[in-house]
Amino acid sequence: MTIIAGLGFSCSRPAAEAEGDLPGLFYSDFAGTWDEAVPLGNGMLGALVWKMGDNLRISLDRADLWDLRPMPWINDTTWRVAWVSDKWETNRYAMVQQAFDRPYDELPAPSKIPAGAIEFDISGLGETEYVRLNTADALCEVKWKNGASLKVFVSAGDNTGWFEFRNTGGEMLPVLVAPSYTSPASTDRTGLPAGDLQHLGYPAGTIVSAPGSIIYSQKGWGDFSYEVAVNWQKEEGATTGCWSITSTNPGYNEGKSAAVICGEALPEGFARALNRHEGWWRDYRSASSVSLPDTILHKQWYLEMYKFGSAARSNTPPVSLQAVWTADNGKLPPWKGDFHHDLNTQLSYWPAYSSNHLEEASGFTNWLWNLRDTFRWYTNTYYETGGINVPGVTTLDGQPMGGWIQYSFGPTVSAWLAHHFYLQWRYSLDRRFLEEKAFPWLRETAVHLRDLSVMDENGFKKLPLSSSPEIFDNSARAWFPQMTNFDLALVRWTFEKAAELASELGLDEESELWTEELRLWPSFAADDTTGLLFAPGLPYLGSHRHFSHLMAFHPLGLIDYSGGEDERRIIDLTIGNLEKNGTDWWTGYSFAWLGSLYARAFRGDDAAQALRTFAECFCLPNSFHVNGDQSGTGKSKFTYRPFTLEGNFAFAAGIQEMLLQSHTGVLHIFPAIPDSWADVEFATLRAEGALLVSAVRSEGVVKRVEIESEKGGEVRLKNPFSGGRYASGKRITVDGDNLVFTLLPGENILIKSSKD
Repeated sequence: MTIIAGLGFSCSRPAAEAEGDLPGLFYSDFAGTWDEAVPLGNGMLGALVWKMGDNLRISLDRADLWDLRPMPWINDTTWRVAWVSDKWETNRYAMVQQAFDRPYDELPAPSKIPAGAIEFDISGLGETEYVRLNTADALCEVKWKNGASLKVFVSAGDNTGWFEFRNTGGEMLPVLVAPSYTSPASTDRTGLPAGDLQHLGYPAGTIVSAPGSIIYSQKGWGDFSYEVAVNWQKEEGATTGCWSITSTNPGYNEGKSAAVICGEALPEGFARALNRHEGWWRDYRSASSVSLPDTILHKQWYLEMYKFGSAARSNTPPVSLQAVWTADNGKLPPWKGDFHHDLNTQLSYWPAYSSNHLEEASGFTNWLWNLRDTFRWYTNTYYETGGINVPGVTTLDGQPMGGWIQYSFGPTVSAWLAHHFYLQWRYSLDRRFLEEKAFPWLRETAVHLRDLSVMDENGFKKLPLSSSPEIFDNSARAWFPQMTNFDLALVRWTFEKAAELASELGLDEESELWTEELRLWPSFAADDTTGLLFAPGLPYLGSHRHFSHLMAFHPLGLIDYSGGEDERRIIDLTIGNLEKNGTDWWTGYSFAWLGSLYARAFRGDDAAQALRTFAECFCLPNSFHVNGDQSGTGKSKFTYRPFTLEGNFAFAAGIQEMLLQSHTGVLHIFPAIPDSWADVEFATLRAEGALLVSAVRSEGVVKRVEIESEKGGEVRLKNPFSGGRYASGKRITVDGDNLVFTLLPGENILIKSSKD
């Protein structure tokens, strides 16, 4: 199957209709499973609105609900990377798999855990007229044909969720349902289904009910516990209530119990709480907007940015595999709901920068920064180097969880995470962030990689062992004695950017030190048939979901279409080889990532088709990405449906790459849109250099571009106007294809087609 043939099929899935002033979700009835439910969230609290049997169910979640028990073997400080190398070199690799892989596969914890659910008996309300999500104000609304109605939201600005029933003919009493943690009478849990929550072995929680309130308290592992509270009242024909969740995990504690929070919030009333909530979402929406003629892509972008606003905050844990929507099915969440740093967390934050949501993006770098002592300990203990690295699979508090060791203990994890520190700097030009966080993180990553490196037989540096996610899975073959292009791209990028940022800070001697280190590393492995290889002698010769060999092209930009004929040829060969090998073993995020690859190669039609395939074939009706092909049209042989978020957010990033690119230092307006997109526009997308850019294309030509500079400086814009003709009230010089001008801090420029 080729990409072209694969992407040409028509996918079908239950479609949600656009409602209100922004695309949303619209159903004639409730979803019948948790992973198709209406999602609500505020970065810390999450809710899923669906129906189980005769009951309306609001599944509850909180981002820091984690079982953090240590893992045997994984937390054994006697393990060293040298031990792994020895077992690999002496053909005893099964010992490594026993020590590092099996605990993750066989033990139920550490793991993200659910909070519980609130249920209402709605059997007496009759037939549903509609269930909808208005993404403009993050409000779920339900209407029954008998006139009854319900509104549900998770407050954007505080630790509460709210519900309001009207015209129900009586009081709607909530029932709080605890997760199925209760241990069986026997302490032997070996007969329980795999992944069952009861494997965690918690005692039964306590539920205390009183008029107008319910409090559920659950003891977890060790000293951990959490509390769920629901308060409600009946007034003026309505049943109004709020709920909250608090946790004893350190770092995010509110200092009040959930019961106190609800008791203080309920007197405020539903309307006032909703008004404050809507204000936050108005501000969030105003950060940027797009208008696309392709209704599928237009709608999906808004749904992704809605989910991002629901899942990311500066002061909450970062986006994990399912963020604040942990599975509500009696099971542990897919892959334990953890933090995968071999792709998942990174892709989840790709769209934040150009969509002008830097504050929400900072939650990721804040979390990493706050845990740097934990990561330094891990680096010094396991790798025996200075500097900093990060386990590729971590708990809430940054501890390693094991799994496929090539990636869960990968040597370059902190380098890919450093890319987010760099992007936060480049898109904001926040000098304080550069000095205090971005450069220090890059410097420590560079120290780790320098300390870990050895010389090869050709006089170049290499890592003792290298890998390429997730080639050859977790077998001994997944380690390479030579540098993979994945690791090499991250190493070369780290030293290049460490030198760049040191120079920016006037640290010229240190800049030269990292420049000299960069010269010691080899060039990328490539051939004249398939382009970039996984590693020397190993081309991409079979369909695979992870485009790890393409890191140098995207996202790192070390190889780019702007780099000349040789680089363009390598890029074309590599993408052509992806197409040749087909999509049989791709997941949804592969198509989302492909959208950005095509966009960076200025192939707008292909980018749009790849992203359309993602939206139509790899998402459930509520827009959740579920990894496998749900369409039955053969896009992939993976047809399972574990929900994870990285594909959703990589999709949004792909759309933004089609509309605006700035990674080369030159602004490209509409660099990769289909020719058929005669009318398309965007407002205040953010570009590197702390620039806010708006543009309008109408009747097939760019009509206007407006640029605001937050920090001031020179701007280079590839001339997007028909015939190169433009008009502006400010001084502009021409350098080849580029328009060049200087803006003061806070100044903006409007450039129009001279035909207007």
